[in-house]
Amino acid sequence: MNADIDISNTFLETEHLILRPWRQDDLDDFYAYASVDGVGQMAGWIPHKSKEDTQTILDSFISKKRTFALEYQGKVIGSLGIEEYDENQFPELKDEKCREIGYVLSKDYWGRGFMPEAVKETIRYLFEETGLDMILCGHFLSNRQSQRVQEKCGFRHYAYGKYETHFGTIEPDETNILTRQDWESMNNTTV
Repeated sequence: MNADIDISNTFLETEHLILRPWRQDDLDDFYAYASVDGVGQMAGWIPHKSKEDTQTILDSFISKKRTFALEYQGKVIGSLGIEEYDENQFPELKDEKCREIGYVLSKDYWGRGFMPEAVKETIRYLFEETGLDMILCGHFLSNRQSQRVQEKCGFRHYAYGKYETHFGTIEPDETNILTRQDWESMNNTTV
């Protein structure tokens, strides 16, 4: 089942990043990376054409209280959402507290290890502080970068499927899973 999540008062710090709730004054930083060709398509959405497009998504991030802004040296360079997973697609998880994460990073910061750093801290938060039993995370089969992030963070294959993008294509995808038990074993910790 989808566990309740509210990150509105949550601030997480890693070696390089601050993960925090979105604010209205993040609009320019958000638009700067969300309007770049090649960023959104990796997650199934088209680049933002205007700040009004970005404002609509920013309003959603703020009101739904489940997406972190990834801040690096005072600038927002990406997002990490703790989304509801499709309970109809995975009915076998109905007795487990679960969520699905998704993330996007500014092209200017690709390949620097920021996303695995943010994902690992979010995993820790979700298992230690919100009590989740498992976390799902997916990627298009063509998105090797996202696949590598998930591998580095301990996710393992769960299912293959197809995802309908916001620009009308159907992309083959893979859903990966990380259980609290596997995470505890990897980190030699017990929550």
